[in-house]
Amino acid sequence: MIDAKTLRAVCLGFNGATEEFPFPRHPDVSTFKVGGKIFALTTLTAAPLTVSLKCDPELAERLRAEYPEVVPGYHLNKRHWNTVSLVGGLPDRLVRDMIEDSYDLIVASLPRAQQLLLDWPGVREH
Repeated sequence: MIDAKTLRAVCLGFNGATEEFPFPRHPDVSTFKVGGKIFALTTLTAAPLTVSLKCDPELAERLRAEYPEVVPGYHLNKRHWNTVSLVGGLPDRLVRDMIEDSYDLIVASLPRAQQLLLDWPGVREH
């Protein structure tokens, strides 16, 4: 099971990833960003621990149908974001893959020059 410390480490393990606390009314909400854009949103002190992640819309629907721990993004565009409960039966590998997919979706939307600076593998495919 992924805990808060591991979640933070996974999110910050990506090239160019930063953690910010941009909501003055909610100072405990962590946002993990790349290129100034959010790819993960969580309250690391919350119980149960959840994380909101960007997701391809078709995959988002499949994940929600298959796993009760995955629901439409809380206070986010429900077509493109899932909120994932990290308490329960989701395999760690699946959670890590969802975080990486979210990061990749954001980096894919960045200008090519930024992608190159991040040494993002996806830039070589274009």
